Amino acid sequence: MLDQFNREVNYLRISVTDRCNLRCTYCMPAEGVEFTPHNQIISFEEILDVVKHGAKNGINKVRLTGGEPLVRKGIVDLVKMISEVEDITDLAMTTNGILLKEYAQPLADAGLKRVNVSLDTTNAEDFKSITRGGDINDVYDGIKSAKKAGLTPIKINCVVTESKYEENAKKVAEYCDKEGLQVRFIEMMDLKGGSFSVVDGGEGGDCSTCNRLRLNSTGNLRPCLFSNLSFDTKTEGVAGAYKLSMHNKPKNGITSETVEFYNIGG
Repeated sequence: MLDQFNREVNYLRISVTDRCNLRCTYCMPAEGVEFTPHNQIISFEEILDVVKHGAKNGINKVRLTGGEPLVRKGIVDLVKMISEVEDITDLAMTTNGILLKEYAQPLADAGLKRVNVSLDTTNAEDFKSITRGGDINDVYDGIKSAKKAGLTPIKINCVVTESKYEENAKKVAEYCDKEGLQVRFIEMMDLKGGSFSVVDGGEGGDCSTCNRLRLNSTGNLRPCLFSNLSFDTKTEGVAGAYKLSMHNKPKNGITSETVEFYNIGG
């Protein structure tokens, strides 16, 4: 699929839930958020319809995000459903790693290819503070299980305040080098303020080569993270939402006041 700026779109990111088992300081307020009622969350069957239509029109790469995708009941079943769609050649997941020890092998068996794991520090106390209560050892165990299950290459997403030369970021880089992991440094973004940059070690944030659409957990297809544009696959129909998203995909991201990171998956 080509948008009006001749960019080939082949990547669909799917937020399967807005719920999470952590409360990271840069993602959620301390008091928490009001989550979407379960009856408004897109079903697996509806997600599959969106994936199938995309696959018939050039989508070959799918990533499952959240919230935290592993808190969505039946997530392994969804992975299997998507993995069986013809022409989907790259199926990945971004996770905080807390539940990965339990799910790594079942996910691999279901057809997941690889994972990105969020890790902003290797200091246990800093991790507990950033995530408001998380245990870093759960993440380490999850990464080990992902390695064993063959969910590789494992990429580590490290959010930084300014650069990869911060102390926590350097420690994460050292850990990744030791463990044979790939690290990506993501500068802290501001959706409403329109602050974002190209991911260091990745492809995100470069508007000139943007190849992605996003499906949020209520079934809205979004052509750009930093835009208020959103097209409901339920009211517009799947084909209609795709057509509108491709026709209206902006040349550059600006701001977004209608989503937060916890419900769009970054």
